Amino acid sequence: MIVLMPHCGFLSETSRMLHIAQALQAQGEAVALATHGGPYQRVLDEAGMPYTRLSPVMDTARCAQYLRDLVQIGRPGVRLQPPQEVRDSVAAEVAFFRAQGARMAVTGFTLTAYLSARAAGIPMASSHGGSFVPPVFERGLAPIPTTMPIPGTEWLPGWLKRRMANSSAHRMRGPVKFLNTIAAELNIEPVPSLAAMMLADLTLVTDVPEVLGVSAEELDAWRPNPPAAFRSNTRLTYVGPMFARLDTPVPAAVEAFLDGSQPTAYVVLSSSTPQMVKAVTARVREAGLRVIVGATIHDVGPVSDPQVVVAGVLPSHRIMPRVDLAITMGGQGSVQTAMASGTPLVGIPLHPEQELNVDLAVRQGMALAMAPRHAAGEPMSRAVRRLIEEPDFRHQAERVRGLYAHCDGAATAAQAIRNYLRNPRVQPSLDSGQRAFATDSISR
Repeated sequence: MIVLMPHCGFLSETSRMLHIAQALQAQGEAVALATHGGPYQRVLDEAGMPYTRLSPVMDTARCAQYLRDLVQIGRPGVRLQPPQEVRDSVAAEVAFFRAQGARMAVTGFTLTAYLSARAAGIPMASSHGGSFVPPVFERGLAPIPTTMPIPGTEWLPGWLKRRMANSSAHRMRGPVKFLNTIAAELNIEPVPSLAAMMLADLTLVTDVPEVLGVSAEELDAWRPNPPAAFRSNTRLTYVGPMFARLDTPVPAAVEAFLDGSQPTAYVVLSSSTPQMVKAVTARVREAGLRVIVGATIHDVGPVSDPQVVVAGVLPSHRIMPRVDLAITMGGQGSVQTAMASGTPLVGIPLHPEQELNVDLAVRQGMALAMAPRHAAGEPMSRAVRRLIEEPDFRHQAERVRGLYAHCDGAATAAQAIRNYLRNPRVQPSLDSGQRAFATDSISR
């Protein structure tokens, strides 16, 4: 049994785990899904995918707080989860693994799996890091952030800000203390750094070499360096882009905006706030475009403008190919949907991983990046006008679409997982004494 663990506070992580699970089943593997909950459980429900909800449950309010803390990760005093929540989550996950006879855990940002998988003595695969992987930093490919994560550093010269962006993740120990406090209690392997928290024994890199700028040979050959910053068994492999392909219809009200009669923008800001959604929509309208708003879980209130249509969770892969541009926060799923659709993009990244996702599209000449502090102002209207008025953005977006055209990220990820499980030599070992100690500690 392969256990997939979506964090249902994130649409991207929920859809990725769903698609990998479906691909594994299509390849003949038995799977089970487990989650601590969140508003995007509906994606699993609508797909008819069975899952088990583990305790402690993360409701909508808890997921919203988790997201707020994630944006602040690395700042003093920020902990993604309190100690007792981590303890209880690990205990519930280990019990589930054992009940299912799990051979591997695949995490979709359920970070306590770093501990529960080790305690249960099984390997872990991950996709939540996307392209935010060490070879990118080692080659200096992480961009200068649109918003510096450390307040007061905006004035630093560009070369120094770029160096900071490429050298800090493997040095940062503070963000993983919330896990390592409990790892020490259980006498199991800690997570050495923030960079390591984006990786796993098998790290599924959801992009292609032509976009990321690292060859497949270099990625496969990567080994932890410096060793102290990573778990020693960490391996990387390309699987290709993986974004939501929700099997839901386009609502009639949205379909009416996809007739091509007027320039139209698609605004989908899942990890934002209702206030930002409304402000960005107003700026796009000021630039003269119709707007389709994928509000996801946000309540943006009544809309009186007949040139704006608001819906909930939409099948973005069916909408983006039919609009003139998209505006997203910069999650890899939404950015890659635009890239695979040949659709110019404005990205509003909130944190370093999103900064990289947006910059990959910017480097390809099909996108513009904007700091959140500017998104509600005139810079947004100017950016929208540029994407509409300068045809090269569209031409480059269509070129990028060709790079992704023949990729099936979920199927490739499923095959990579199966190949890994067939090769016991690459799998991590857990000392039997440590496993017994961890088991006894969890059961108390």
